[in-house]
Amino acid sequence: MRFPYRFLPACLLILLAASPLLAQEQRYTLSGTISDAGSNESLIGVSILVPDLRTGATTNEYGFYSLTLPAGTYDIVIRYLGFSDIRQTVDLTTDRRLDFNMAEEAEQLDEVVVTEQAEQLDIRRPQMSVATLKTETIKQIPVVLGEADVIKSILLLPGVTNAGESSSGFNVRGGAADQNLILLDEATIFNSSHLFGFFSVFNPDAIKDIKLYKGGIPARYGGRVSSVLEIYQKEGNSREFHMNGGIGAVASRLLAEGPIVKDRAAFLAGGRASYAHLFLPLLDIDNKAYFYDLNTKLNYRVDDRNSLYLSGYFGRDLFSINDLFVNTYGNAVVNFRWNHLFSDKLFSNLSLIYSDYYYGLELDFVGFEWDSGIRNFNLKYDLKHYLRDGLQINYGLHNTYYVFNPGKISPNSPESGIVEEQLTKKYANENALYVDVSHDISSRLSLGYGLRISQFNRLGQDEFYVYENDNPVAFDEFSLVYQEATPIDTLSTDRLETLDKFLNLEPRVSLAYVLGENSSVKASYTRMAQYLHLLSNTSSPTPLDVWTPSGPYTRPQLVDQYALGYFRNIADRDYSLETEVFYKEVQNRIDYIDGANLIANNAIEQVILNGEARAYGWEVLLRKNTGALTGWIAYTLAKSEQRTPGRQTVTGTGRTVQEPGINFGEWYNTPYDKRHDLAIFGSYEIDDRWSLNSNFIFQTGQPTNYPVGQFEFEGLVVPYYGLRNQERLPAYHRLDISATLRPRRSREKKVRGEWIFSVYNVYNRMNAASINFRQNQDTGRNEAVRTSIFGIVPSVTYNFSF
Repeated sequence: MRFPYRFLPACLLILLAASPLLAQEQRYTLSGTISDAGSNESLIGVSILVPDLRTGATTNEYGFYSLTLPAGTYDIVIRYLGFSDIRQTVDLTTDRRLDFNMAEEAEQLDEVVVTEQAEQLDIRRPQMSVATLKTETIKQIPVVLGEADVIKSILLLPGVTNAGESSSGFNVRGGAADQNLILLDEATIFNSSHLFGFFSVFNPDAIKDIKLYKGGIPARYGGRVSSVLEIYQKEGNSREFHMNGGIGAVASRLLAEGPIVKDRAAFLAGGRASYAHLFLPLLDIDNKAYFYDLNTKLNYRVDDRNSLYLSGYFGRDLFSINDLFVNTYGNAVVNFRWNHLFSDKLFSNLSLIYSDYYYGLELDFVGFEWDSGIRNFNLKYDLKHYLRDGLQINYGLHNTYYVFNPGKISPNSPESGIVEEQLTKKYANENALYVDVSHDISSRLSLGYGLRISQFNRLGQDEFYVYENDNPVAFDEFSLVYQEATPIDTLSTDRLETLDKFLNLEPRVSLAYVLGENSSVKASYTRMAQYLHLLSNTSSPTPLDVWTPSGPYTRPQLVDQYALGYFRNIADRDYSLETEVFYKEVQNRIDYIDGANLIANNAIEQVILNGEARAYGWEVLLRKNTGALTGWIAYTLAKSEQRTPGRQTVTGTGRTVQEPGINFGEWYNTPYDKRHDLAIFGSYEIDDRWSLNSNFIFQTGQPTNYPVGQFEFEGLVVPYYGLRNQERLPAYHRLDISATLRPRRSREKKVRGEWIFSVYNVYNRMNAASINFRQNQDTGRNEAVRTSIFGIVPSVTYNFSF
């Protein structure tokens, strides 16, 4: 069933008209910013509560809040996880601006006393299918080699998996890794991994806030059909200079921040680098594998109404074998933002963003270099309009220009016999308008609804192939296989011409109905369009994968997702329960013909077919929020499938043929289908010096293909395979533990330190990354060979700050 979104604008007008936008009594606006007292850095998601009226607000991504109330005197409570509450009486007889500085709870105590470590659940907001993690939580989670990792941390949440150890990317609710929009300070990150998935590109020391949207995604986000991972970097301490970092088994990091102009301007600069490769020469190994990255940020508060930000990220990975094979890849992003406050009810943000993902390969023994990548230039203008208490409208416009470089081959020496060749570059422009409404209909019912209108233009390119009947994939009715069609013409089009264009309406609706003081039910519907496709025939993205835009032969992906959930705070918020069911279907999910060549293919449309996908499941998250022992249990029961039915084509003789499609047009498991997914995380504070952390993961094995038979050809034994993804790898499970030691220090000592001792995969489970089949040279029998990445891995990390 499709949502009748053509009626949505009328519904929005009716709902707005039915609400009294202007109350009868005199009302005034209380607004301002909330920041950390120690660093003067703005805080995201702070709750501003008015208990007398049972209402409140939260700060936006830049720490701004606005609350319109009837004239009167009120007790205001400011509350934020890890900070001491602020209580203040406010006499509201005119519009007022009040800025607050919040102090960390630990700063007021001689000993660290943990009262809250888990992220709190808001049962009243209509936003659902959202996971928030604090950097403190991420740093507690044991990971391989002791390096705190954002991506590995979100894998402990319901509905989030990946393809296994050392795999890059992540999968949300049965979606592919390329269907996730990853934003760092609003800039798109196209590859989120270091060292082919062992680490993520996000330095936890530089991160301020992390939020993962799995469903009910606000209309300000678009371009992906599975999820949005939104990450904001710290702004920098504008009051004092500080440094912190860590020394680990394979990598170290250092971050510095401090004022440029006290209380007005600050800087932040952080770097990480791995160094395990430095020890390889001691073992007579010439191979190299290392990464480094740099996070930077400048902010300047011009006045009470204007702030400027300039942030950037640069990261590179290098992998080489005896200098004969050298692979380099990484991201570079720059973002300039201007925050402007038009009034106490209207906040705006203008962003100019540049994002670049580069992939390079040098094969010295062949004599060539290979360069490819994707760049985009993004303009965003977002406005938040706080019309009144319980009614907020966000609206804005986005425009993104893309340049796709599928690859360029060049000789790397005068002696090379390689001829330079540039695969045809592709260009596209994507723009969108959106409006998002957050609306409290009554004390029990809250709505979130909006509409995004996206438009995508596939622009002209130097070479564009034309095919008979506009069909780049041919079907041989005699051999019953798909083949690459031969172009009948080649066009050269101007960059300003449009090869194809798409327009999509993307409505979003969510609601929350409060059942009582501590429970609510929520529901959401989301429609999204994705115009970019990642060309990959592996279960996990690799740096060699290439992005390509929608166009005449590749249609944009469209998703419709429905979710229904029950949410409850238990025992005065000591515990919280979240449970959701979801169903989503994706149109135009790309699939590949058998034997598809995706590397250095100048006509990728010749190996792509448009299919469909669906996923559905049940998620449960039970948290313990307070006390010495905190943590959560997350469980997901889900199914993820796709199919590519056969087309009806007309042969040269005029006969209509029904093609078999992929897998005979039947549904088959996607590579990221995990029926059962269980994750348990716990953190126990023994005292002010010692804490223990542990997590356990169990997942159904990843779908794969095994040979179903073999035949002999000219003395060679050749295996053949059955239908796609009919088999599975063995179930995946492991247990990780860590202990943190915080040595006591005197008040005169400025340096704080902590030791983290961790053991990854405690019981040495050899989880299968893959299973390959071969013929034993001695016995002549076929045998299965399991490939595992990690067994038990102990590590030690030292973190410091001053």
